[in-house]
Amino acid sequence: MTAWVEQLADSLQPVLDLPLVRRTRRNHGLEHATIHLLANRVKNLRMAGRSDGSGFVLMGEAPTEAIDAAVRDALRRMRNGEHHLAVHPNCGTNLVTTGMMTSAAALLGLAGANRRDVFNRFPTLMILMIAALIFSQPLGLSLQKYITTDGDPADLEIIRITRSEMRTPFSANAITVHRVTTRSS
Repeated sequence: MTAWVEQLADSLQPVLDLPLVRRTRRNHGLEHATIHLLANRVKNLRMAGRSDGSGFVLMGEAPTEAIDAAVRDALRRMRNGEHHLAVHPNCGTNLVTTGMMTSAAALLGLAGANRRDVFNRFPTLMILMIAALIFSQPLGLSLQKYITTDGDPADLEIIRITRSEMRTPFSANAITVHRVTTRSS
């Protein structure tokens, strides 16, 4: 499966090398590496992130000093060859891969079925969806490694880290948001 994803990444290389895509992939890798390190340093960490071409945001409770230290340490470690830190098991890439594969399995299992057949196909649907779930996990990790993140930060540099709070309509509490602004070619 990894070989197939590598071939896909090779064919997508012209797109992956576009400056905005390259910067976003580097930031996505640094975001994951930062969350890996924070998870070892902040007890009961619950954090989500989102990357773009100029950096990333981390949403969740953690002291700004811990975020700053983790971002800088993650960048240093990635520069020293720890490229595996760019891949995270809870990445949205994994969730999308799992959602797409299980949905495709369900559609395949229901292909040509009429309403009465649906219940009779339930065991087949379950087997197809479980198989999709099992295969989607390594596929999602490979997609991260070769397409949605870049474990080599190259010339990525941290410009600043800012803290703010965001209110949501369904919660009385504000969510802490840290914006990590970066620069890269």
